[in-house]
Amino acid sequence: MHLSFPIARLWILLCLTACSAIAAPPPDGAEAIDFGDVTEKHEMIPMRDGVRLSAFLYFPKGDGPWPVVFEQRYASVRARASRESAARMARSGYVVALVNYRGTHLSEGKWVGYRAMQFGELRDGHDVCEWLGTQPWSTGKVGTFGSSQGGYAQNYLAVTQPPHLVCQYMVDTGLSLFHEGYRIGGTERPRRFLSLGDVCRNPQDNVDLLHEWMAHPNYDDYWRAEDCTPHFGKMNVPCFTIGSWYDFMNQGSIASFIGREHEGGPNSRGRQWLMIGPWLHGRTNKGTRNGELTYPDNAAWPVEEHMIEWFDHWLKGIANGIDRAPKVRWYAMGPVGEADAPGNEWREASDFPPAAETRSFYLEADGLLTDNRPTAADSVTRYASDPRQPMKIPGAGFPGAADARAFEEQAEVRTFTTAPLTEPVEWIGRIEAEIFLSSTAVDTDLIVRVSDVYPDGRSILIVDYPWRVRYREGFDKAVLMEPGKVYPVKFPVGWIGQVFGKGHRIRVTVASTGAPYYEPNPQNGRPMPMDLPDDAVAAINTIHHSASHASRLIVPVAR
Repeated sequence: MHLSFPIARLWILLCLTACSAIAAPPPDGAEAIDFGDVTEKHEMIPMRDGVRLSAFLYFPKGDGPWPVVFEQRYASVRARASRESAARMARSGYVVALVNYRGTHLSEGKWVGYRAMQFGELRDGHDVCEWLGTQPWSTGKVGTFGSSQGGYAQNYLAVTQPPHLVCQYMVDTGLSLFHEGYRIGGTERPRRFLSLGDVCRNPQDNVDLLHEWMAHPNYDDYWRAEDCTPHFGKMNVPCFTIGSWYDFMNQGSIASFIGREHEGGPNSRGRQWLMIGPWLHGRTNKGTRNGELTYPDNAAWPVEEHMIEWFDHWLKGIANGIDRAPKVRWYAMGPVGEADAPGNEWREASDFPPAAETRSFYLEADGLLTDNRPTAADSVTRYASDPRQPMKIPGAGFPGAADARAFEEQAEVRTFTTAPLTEPVEWIGRIEAEIFLSSTAVDTDLIVRVSDVYPDGRSILIVDYPWRVRYREGFDKAVLMEPGKVYPVKFPVGWIGQVFGKGHRIRVTVASTGAPYYEPNPQNGRPMPMDLPDDAVAAINTIHHSASHASRLIVPVAR
């Protein structure tokens, strides 16, 4: 091809400009990485109010156009692992965008948590999707991915129905920040979320937001604006959802699948898939090693590879059979390290949860757990609950798949354990607790845990959940206790898919404090302040397990 001199000079200038742009250092000073034939580029994407969000884009080799997949999160997108993963996905023929929430990192605007990306006045997720879907290098087909915060973002996005959104891939997701995020079982976690100031351009934004949350202790219109569950009918795209048995947010993953599958729009119903494995919270940890347990090789799931197959089908139209896979798969966890142990295999179903028999396991005196309803006229177990001297659960993440004896052996923790099982038993579904409680305080918390006790004494924690007793009649109002009066407190402990082996024992653990993981309830009946108040109240809590007040665990036993 012959070019005239002016045109040739312009062509050379454009090539040099492009080359210099590709070679330019990242705008945030992050490590320079050679991605080979993938180009990393930074964009500031405009929102409807003029604020621009930071996005790092990864382009495959060639001229395009390509389908686009993107993730939104407040955490940094600049770690080497995140960038290299995006580049690998780009090599499969996608533009990959990693986008930060407004007010975080390089994104402009005020940090308001998830509120700007939901279905209110600002719809940042919607605007990002539509910008990506209308660029000249885009085919107009957009998919989303992400876990935890990136899962919440996808549920909020789906409600806004952006025209270019085609499909989603969620891992360990949530629906309501009151129920599964900033609050858990009505308990509050102000100290836990102070650290979010580290991701903000203006850390004071996070302090302001924390005070805003604390001004709404009950589930009210403020929190309804952050709850997707009333809006499943607007969710109208296929989605593959992954949940993890050792994750309190598994309730969000399962609820997302059920809601979209049964209440979603016409393009959603019948186009939802669910997988639950023996994993902890996260996206890149779906392997065989979890906590202190190593499962068989079949427990691993190749998230990134499967995600690309998912997008190949929905965004490129490739008939790879992924839409004919079982609608529901879950890993029936069993004992590890034991020859010929039951479980540790995948189950399949067309829906979730599968049919199960509801049975009760009763708390009894002397730390016993049995399937016989108690007959004693009066039987109780007492312990202290002192917010200034709480029992200890270290860390900020759920300590599942690990030995829980360090917590169970603390002075103000009570355990109830079955006799060794004479044959295996499988639980699949949602566990509930019904605790008959009295207290010397007007309010307290209950923490209920379920463990698999191995013959060597290890108490492997499977699931736990806290409940603020003032919310025993619903999260929309606080109902305090009359000291000394017995109250039934019924609440979900979580989902389980476990085969307890022969010779193992099943344990229920009850306490009212477990800090810093669960921040202590002041127990004075007033709204929770940022810091433990001077008038915090110590209490004696009493668990009743008599004929008339039979505290129990309600469990789904596989048929």
